[in-house]
Amino acid sequence: MTRIILIGYMGAGKTTLGKALAREMKVQFCDLDWFIEERYHRTIQQIFDEKGEAGFRDIERKMLYEVAEFEDIIISCGGGTPCFFDNIEFMNSKAQTVYLKATPEILFQHLKMGKNERPLLKNKTDEELMQFITESLAAREPYYSKADYIFDITLLNSIDRIKDSVRLIQELLNKKAE
Repeated sequence: MTRIILIGYMGAGKTTLGKALAREMKVQFCDLDWFIEERYHRTIQQIFDEKGEAGFRDIERKMLYEVAEFEDIIISCGGGTPCFFDNIEFMNSKAQTVYLKATPEILFQHLKMGKNERPLLKNKTDEELMQFITESLAAREPYYSKADYIFDITLLNSIDRIKDSVRLIQELLNKKAE
């Protein structure tokens, strides 16, 4: 039975690598945010607007507890998921957790292209975006670093780099299994 949870900051490549890893391992892929949106028939932004962050985090936790029971799956979590309640401890008890670690500079490169699609980043200048990433990543790092595995990523700007990352993550996971 395979159950892997990918965590890390927004823009780290959790969904991109999660889909590719799931394809390679022939298991399901679940993006927790998409799962929430499907279940609640609302976007994450709409849920935030209607229920506030605390309301969203309660929903997120309930849905995490649900998807963490699925078998043969790779789950990609929102950037904040491990940082609330006892979520990271719960994830570690249910699955192999992998922190996709990136520097603020790499995250900036990943995020600046699509910043208008992310409510927290909209309307920020490049300087404001870099400062936001640096500060919030520092605050989340203690949670992220509790993952079973830490995998340093670089720019995921080509199919080859994504394939290489998938292969390296599989090797990392297999080492502990031996």
